[in-house]
Amino acid sequence: MGGFFGITSRAQCLADVFFGTDYHSHLGTRRGGLAAYDRELGLQRQIHNIENAPFRTRFEHVFSEMRGTSAIGCISDTDPQPLLVRSRLGVYAICTTGVINNAEALIGHCLSREGAAFDAMTGGKVNSTQLISALINQKNSFAEGIRYAQEMVEGTASVLILTDGGSLIAARDRFGRLPVQIGKNENGYAVSFESFAYEKLGYEHERELGPSEAVLLTPEGMTQLLKPGNKKRICSFLWSYYGYPTSTYEGVNVEEMRYRNGESMARQDAAAGFDVPIDYVGGVPDSGTPHAIGYSNQSRTPFARAFIKYTPTWARSFMPPEQSDRDRVAKMKQIPVKELIKGKNLLFVDDSIVRGTQLKETVEFLYENGASSVHMRSACPPILFGCKYLNFSRATSDMELIARRVIDELEGEEGLNHLEEYADRSTLRGQALRKAIAEKFHFDSLEFQSLDGVVKAIGLDPCELCTYCWNGKE
Repeated sequence: MGGFFGITSRAQCLADVFFGTDYHSHLGTRRGGLAAYDRELGLQRQIHNIENAPFRTRFEHVFSEMRGTSAIGCISDTDPQPLLVRSRLGVYAICTTGVINNAEALIGHCLSREGAAFDAMTGGKVNSTQLISALINQKNSFAEGIRYAQEMVEGTASVLILTDGGSLIAARDRFGRLPVQIGKNENGYAVSFESFAYEKLGYEHERELGPSEAVLLTPEGMTQLLKPGNKKRICSFLWSYYGYPTSTYEGVNVEEMRYRNGESMARQDAAAGFDVPIDYVGGVPDSGTPHAIGYSNQSRTPFARAFIKYTPTWARSFMPPEQSDRDRVAKMKQIPVKELIKGKNLLFVDDSIVRGTQLKETVEFLYENGASSVHMRSACPPILFGCKYLNFSRATSDMELIARRVIDELEGEEGLNHLEEYADRSTLRGQALRKAIAEKFHFDSLEFQSLDGVVKAIGLDPCELCTYCWNGKE
């Protein structure tokens, strides 16, 4: 994943962009970057590795090295950015979010033009943001270039540009899978993935861009460069998993959605006759917790935190580059509240079950500390398809997904013809999937939220939501 933040202002704004970018740290762990425009200094840029240290510590000295009345920043889980580009459209800084699935074909297309070249990274890979800029630069204006890039990219690409003059150009991806939001104060405008980032800095929410929409921002005003398209497919996982609790997308707050989602899951359990006495309902921290609160409220079962994540020094379990190290850090972070575990029947809600590796260790940890039983609920349907529009999941093959592996174990390739049945708790195949995963991970019971349940909890028209990872429908 990744996120960006930018401001164009009549006043110095680097400090606000520093804090606004830092508020996107939950979206990425690899690179952080800032670019600023100052009338005397022109465009400046810094990029740092943030794999083993948070954004704010890497950039704490930036105020003595950069300044500007316009600036952009980004947190990236992929390539270094923002980039500084000199082109026929002028000099500018650019950052992007999303994923390009046809990168090699686009690189070949660009290289077919006389004199074209790219900076190569390790293994000959091309920075995806440089590739987007190369597509934009083929046209005679930023508006034409952005539209061209949107049409050429298979995947998702939202763009934020800082021009050598201090204006910002913001463009949401073609189908609006990710948010781009605009805030305003007396000195200018802010652009952000997360609206709360600029609201904390004194900006009022102005509006969200529509799918494929692009705008030009200066301290004096906002000009639409590209009108929004008609087709929207915003990622449902924004609410289920990686959106920040204080965030609001398309008018729907993340925390409220998660409460509604948990309530829905409790109602479904009750309707299905689940009547096992549960002592406590808890969340698999952190994003599972609000789903669990909703479940607890609806079921009238006490909510409790049977274990706590120790985060002062290891805020994110996936920071180390090696999976074995990430797993060990995740285990070290789990501190039990033994009085809430020993002899108790526990029900936990996780935001999702993707591979299940860490979840299996969590359940073993609970039994080691004396739990009588552990029941697991997933706040979303079984994940049956790896996401091909965003890069928030590390899955490189559908067979890395626990649901797909178990289906393959149950009936091989024939199972691919019955994925819809496996997702449905009421079918024999659906029950077999849940039983097999529960046995594999030593859950006393397992259930997934239904697709209808999660869509209703979000509250948007189903045709506006991307649910590809659950049902394979584009």
